[in-house]
Amino acid sequence: MPESLKPGKKVACLLAACLLAAPLLHGQGRVIHMTEADIAHEAVTEAQLQSRLEFLADPVCAGRATGSAGANAATFWLAAQFRSLGLEAPGGSYVRHFSAGDGKTGRNVIGILRGSERRPDANYVILAASYDGLGVLDGRLYPGADSNASGVSALCGVVSMARAMQRIGKHYSRNVLVVALDGKNLSLSGSQALWDLIRSGGLTDPATGKPVREERIAMFVNLDQLGSTLSPLHPGRPDYLLMLSGNTTAPNATLSACNDRYGTALDLGFDYYGSRDFTRLFYSRISDQKPFVEHGIPAVMFTSGITLNNNKTADTPDTLDMDVLKRRVWLIFHWLERII
Repeated sequence: MPESLKPGKKVACLLAACLLAAPLLHGQGRVIHMTEADIAHEAVTEAQLQSRLEFLADPVCAGRATGSAGANAATFWLAAQFRSLGLEAPGGSYVRHFSAGDGKTGRNVIGILRGSERRPDANYVILAASYDGLGVLDGRLYPGADSNASGVSALCGVVSMARAMQRIGKHYSRNVLVVALDGKNLSLSGSQALWDLIRSGGLTDPATGKPVREERIAMFVNLDQLGSTLSPLHPGRPDYLLMLSGNTTAPNATLSACNDRYGTALDLGFDYYGSRDFTRLFYSRISDQKPFVEHGIPAVMFTSGITLNNNKTADTPDTLDMDVLKRRVWLIFHWLERII
């Protein structure tokens, strides 16, 4: 029998053909071409976003106050999420302890999304979201669904999209340090600890065995409150997104181009509701990019703004919009792809 017709070869060829054709077949005999964007978008569903968000806002996490048993539950859950997403653990562990002040121990959760090109000189982009909350105060639970379980859920969604792209052969030249930060509510102690860890050479890349140096950090991207539609930029447009990027406008243009190209159709804002002072406040002083901005690292912050529910017992998952959150995740991912 000719080599090309042997059963094993024949089956392998048929399987390969089916796998290649699978993205094109859908529904009642119709043929639909799936673009890269379609495949990336399918990696994130409203159900996934809500499930992650609801766990962090659940009483089992007790509001996630730094140093509490509830925060510890969130830490272990995050490490499991990072592992399931295929992130590498720098130094063999996802969790890094630090002193958060007030005698409390904070825990940053750190993973590496490896660039497809394994270059020893590759730069890093930090993708971060804080996961700590206010906890339980005077016997009342502060769930922190929007602040900032929504940002952490978005963080995992963006990573899911990147991993889906890598599985179909997409290449990225930069690595992404994916970080769930603790201690935001304790003077940004988690992001400061992350900066100190990098500055001291204490964060080692397992692929190279070398420290992740500050000169290799290309950008810090902060996801901070992304689930609400209660503070729109314009009346009648609950589908919006704010991006604060300091004095540079290049990231703004890239985001607008992605918004147009991928049909996310979000209403975009590039300052904090037109206020120069509040824009400066959120970009430079009270959000987790602060230690990096202070040391000259370019930074971007994505947010849906503060609402009347934030830092209150009313900050629950049912007040958030999963469809809009999903579209925000899609757009943030497409923007991030341009810089990695």
